[in-house]
Amino acid sequence: MKQTFNLPLLGITMGDPGGIGPEICAKALSDPGIFSVCRPIVVGDAAVMANAVDFSKLDLALNPCQLVTDGRFTPGTLDVLDLGNMPMAELRHKTVTALQGRASFAYIQRVIELALAGTIDATVTGPINKAAINTAGFHYAGHTEIYAEKTGTIDYAMMLADGNFRVTHVSTHVSLREACDRVKKARVQTVIQLTDATLKGLDIDAPRIAVAGLNPHCGEGGLFGDEDDTEIAPAVKACQSAGLRVEGPLPADTVFSKMQGGMYDAVVVMYHDQGHIPAKLVGFQYDDGTGKWNQMAGVNITIGLPIVRTSVDHGTAFDKAGEGLANPQSMIEAIKLAAKLSR
Repeated sequence: MKQTFNLPLLGITMGDPGGIGPEICAKALSDPGIFSVCRPIVVGDAAVMANAVDFSKLDLALNPCQLVTDGRFTPGTLDVLDLGNMPMAELRHKTVTALQGRASFAYIQRVIELALAGTIDATVTGPINKAAINTAGFHYAGHTEIYAEKTGTIDYAMMLADGNFRVTHVSTHVSLREACDRVKKARVQTVIQLTDATLKGLDIDAPRIAVAGLNPHCGEGGLFGDEDDTEIAPAVKACQSAGLRVEGPLPADTVFSKMQGGMYDAVVVMYHDQGHIPAKLVGFQYDDGTGKWNQMAGVNITIGLPIVRTSVDHGTAFDKAGEGLANPQSMIEAIKLAAKLSR
């Protein structure tokens, strides 16, 4: 395959060194098809990536880089922007450590800087451990909040996507009590608008968006709560008045089946589990007979940012880190979607 310099250049953080991030990065970039849609470079530690290549038994040549322009971007080569933050003598698979949290935060910070400077066209993030980065002194709920702060973004949201199954969240990593308090007209309206803009960026000219209710049966006229009537419905009406194709609030116990059947292009959900559970039910498939995840599909997208950020839709999986057993499917999909969004 000839090197193609007009393809988008993607920076891919390797995630927590003690988790499966380095492994799924290496496995994803061992797929020659990736190089037909983008020029990928891993942002992390070359020694850790070499270790992942070794225990995963991959046929890849490591190319440590000091600059993004040092990348070769050819199948069979693993380009790594080497930050040199993780001494191999202190690598601890399956373990939360402050050093690994500090290293994973540094990868994120660098890839954001590269994207803001225009050095790369999009970013893809490997999984981090929230306890590790907080132990290291970086007090964030996750990637989404880091990206928002570092890019100066006020209005943003998390979207999970698995093919045509997409959910966008009004709130994410907060308590359920706080999530209910965050269901306000202004926020719901903003998330609907961000969702519409993102879908148009995916070449859906007239997106059809559903908005899930907060309460059972959307409150049943106030019997089970009034947020659906006082906050969600007015937000939907305001967006309809602006010309958006949006409906709601709709009962959450049926709206996802309707989207899966093709009625909607995305569902705006009110809190973390309302969106994550159906998305992972669709994208993840566990086989108890083999003890393996046969499918790990789905991509996490931070929408509303001035730069492109996609991510895997799973965590660091410390239980299997360092064993060569991790499934790279979500990383492969995240890379391909980032390439599409960066056009």
